[in-house]
Amino acid sequence: MLFRNREDAGQQLAEKLRSYQREDCIILALPRGGVPVGRVIAQRLGKPLDVLVVRKIGAPGQRELAVGAIGPGDVVVWNQDVLDYLHIQPELLDTQIQREKAELSRRLELFRGKRPFPDLAGKTAIVVDDGLATGATAKAAIQAIRVLGPAKTILAVPVGARATVSDMRQRVDELICLEAPEYFEAVSQWYEKFPQNSDQEVIDLLRDAWATQAPASL
Repeated sequence: MLFRNREDAGQQLAEKLRSYQREDCIILALPRGGVPVGRVIAQRLGKPLDVLVVRKIGAPGQRELAVGAIGPGDVVVWNQDVLDYLHIQPELLDTQIQREKAELSRRLELFRGKRPFPDLAGKTAIVVDDGLATGATAKAAIQAIRVLGPAKTILAVPVGARATVSDMRQRVDELICLEAPEYFEAVSQWYEKFPQNSDQEVIDLLRDAWATQAPASL
């Protein structure tokens, strides 16, 4: 399956998520690429949209290959298989981790400002991204929200590497993935158009969504 763009992927995912229209749920999109996907899902389901900021820790010399990820609340997760394959010890990445923490703080301020994070207690949290490669950022996102007490945690992605999808399925209450190919090189290969979203595009999508939603509660 080849998606035209992130909006098309969001429309197709929304069809698979229709059963959640009857539940008290919130769409949590991972920036940047997950936000346009999540925005469409939120619109189609009539549910609130919010943003969950996480940052990938790239391998030395291969920044797009995630060896781990960080999330809010000092969450750090590692892809042990990738670390072992590259013979990397996590402590050797301290400088990079600090750099990513600074970028995480910048994006939290940029995307959320003073807006409090939504109350997830007793709700269904639907975490959305535009694809799963190593799954590091998704793992960090799931771990970050687990302490907030959602009744259920759902991970929804258009496409993901088969091994990663199998692993992530064990970490959430339900995983919805439209395409899980065995041979997977990059998320971008499954889209006709896969532009790099800018910070401003993310901000505009969130402001548009929040303008029609009730204020987030503490």
